[in-house]
Amino acid sequence: FHGIISREQADEILAGVEGAYILRESQRQPGCYTLALRFGNQTLNYRLFYDGKHFVGEKRFESIHDLVTDGLITLYIETKASEYISKMTTNPIYEHIGYATLLREKVSRRLSRTKTESRKASVTSEENTPVEKITSLVRRAALTQNDNHFNYEKAHNFKVHTFRGPHWCEYCANFMWGLIAQGVRCSDCGLNVHKQCSKYVPNDCQPDLKRIKRVYCCDLTTLVKAHNTQRPMVVDSCIREIEARGLKSEGLYRVSGFTEHIEDVKMAFDRDGDKADISASIYPDINIIAGALKLYFRDLPIPVITYDTYSKFIEAAKISNPDERLEAIHEVLMLLPAAHYETLRYLMIHLKKVTLHEKDNFMNAENLGIVFGPTLMRPPEDSTLATLNDMRYQKLIVQILIENEDVLF
Repeated sequence: FHGIISREQADEILAGVEGAYILRESQRQPGCYTLALRFGNQTLNYRLFYDGKHFVGEKRFESIHDLVTDGLITLYIETKASEYISKMTTNPIYEHIGYATLLREKVSRRLSRTKTESRKASVTSEENTPVEKITSLVRRAALTQNDNHFNYEKAHNFKVHTFRGPHWCEYCANFMWGLIAQGVRCSDCGLNVHKQCSKYVPNDCQPDLKRIKRVYCCDLTTLVKAHNTQRPMVVDSCIREIEARGLKSEGLYRVSGFTEHIEDVKMAFDRDGDKADISASIYPDINIIAGALKLYFRDLPIPVITYDTYSKFIEAAKISNPDERLEAIHEVLMLLPAAHYETLRYLMIHLKKVTLHEKDNFMNAENLGIVFGPTLMRPPEDSTLATLNDMRYQKLIVQILIENEDVLF
């Protein structure tokens, strides 16, 4: 450390010694520190930060020496191989490497199995019912059940990673350089790539169950792809149980179950997945199961009605003409990710069944809208005022979705 010195003085000290470096305090901004590094016959100056570790960009180092070592490696590679680096992402071998080949084989097997099931369904339809008599509702159900079952698109969840020992990018097959944080790894499927290559990797993440540690608080699309299901198994299991023994329960979804028991159900799903026992012998109060379902939706990192579509749904709800409003809501529904759309569709079909027992459970579409509005949709910004202002529109959206589920979905 050389105290408060100027750039010119730092340049004189480092002159002619390639790879040498010093730290200095800024003359113009006392208390701010600069790393002066000699590379390529010139002195490079970097503003230095410290939060327990030293850093210039996003990498953090235990010592200045490690920071400089990593910096020199990066500078050398980028200087000597800049043209080659620029070509890396334009000529990837992603389709020919182990990870992509394995993924493609998995998808091919699934699709072939799905198509076989689809053909069986078609043959059955032809044998029993003339094609022209098949309703659009049945066609939509067949499409949802078969063709789209394994086609949910999911972006990779890349995070900066430090690799131990030599590592190669699984997108461009080139060496990952640097002392630490040489690239990024998808925390859901384990794909390893350069940071610059990650921008070009297709949204074909196939989450590995070994990496998905829980069911609640897990991204919806990640969960269904990891478990190879159309919808989260929590939704299927809870709705199945509620429809079997709770549709006539007074105040269903409005009456709260014991928090401790709801937490027990959550832990059971996190621990046992679709094998979790939520039967009447274990949880006789159906409100516990209803509470666990609502908790699942509340805990989603991205709500069922996503942050991206939230404002569009609110704007649609504000339209006064009922027909135009319905059309606007339908258009926004088409923007939802496939797994979110399918989950919402299935839930609305269930809630419609709940309203058919209104005489017993006293829960109509409006009451369910009040309960599920804030549960299924949250404003992108964490604003109490925005939430309060939008509550009536949240309620209205869910109410309309329930009342018109056969038309909208």
